[in-house]
Amino acid sequence: MTDNALTKNKVGDAIFSVLKYLSLIIGSLVAIVPVCVCVFTAFKTTQEYNSTTPLDLPVSFLNFENFVEAFKRANMLRGFMHTAVVLVVVLVLSVMFSSMLAYVLNRFRFPGNNVIHQLFLFASLIPGIATQVTVYKIMYNLGLINHLYGYIIVLCGTDVISIYIFLQFFENLPKSLDESAIIDGCSYFGVFFKILLPLLKPAIVTSCVLKGVSVYNEYYMSNLYLQSPELRTISTALYTFTGPYGNQYNYICAGVLITILPILVVFLICQKQIYGGMAAGAVKG
Repeated sequence: MTDNALTKNKVGDAIFSVLKYLSLIIGSLVAIVPVCVCVFTAFKTTQEYNSTTPLDLPVSFLNFENFVEAFKRANMLRGFMHTAVVLVVVLVLSVMFSSMLAYVLNRFRFPGNNVIHQLFLFASLIPGIATQVTVYKIMYNLGLINHLYGYIIVLCGTDVISIYIFLQFFENLPKSLDESAIIDGCSYFGVFFKILLPLLKPAIVTSCVLKGVSVYNEYYMSNLYLQSPELRTISTALYTFTGPYGNQYNYICAGVLITILPILVVFLICQKQIYGGMAAGAVKG
């Protein structure tokens, strides 16, 4: 190889390295700058916010008046309680329904089995917003609007992603486990709850992470089906600081940081299980 070719290769490698690190820096800034702006704004007084730019540092990071005011005025304690109830019930029901349905589809062969698989795949391609008119009409006719249990029923709708996660895990569990248990006199319910369900812990963790984040951050349906201020969840509680004459972003940002804390604590406590479940979910199937 000539000196000119070596020089061209070195120049090409240098340009590639520059572009690679430049793209990483830009991506990092895109992710970090909004978080920094939110943190800076949360510690600014109203007067300070109106007289500074978003990237200006607050006078003091020890000013917690915005957090106290946001927590009280938005009634965030009630929002956290409603969100906790919805989250626990939805996760339990979603895991049970999805795992049982995946068990039936994987372990039993019957006419229409493949059709159901295809219908689930087709349903996952339809945007949820496209069906909201029909769903809202059904909810209204059943008298489920402005009721927490009605909102829970909507969120417990068929979770196609969770079903496919459990289907992948069932593919890796030998059917000999079922057959041995049935020979020993165990029923199908016993096989599922006593033998297979304990083996699905990685799939349960993966499903709960994906569904839990979705439910905790869900705003559209919460705002649509829980219209009463007394039934607000944590995602709609911050709507208190918006209005036709402007938005109070210093209180909104303070509220956003408050809503992040519970998820951050849960993640730090359960990060080993979360990473284990996600990793197992990536290699199964």
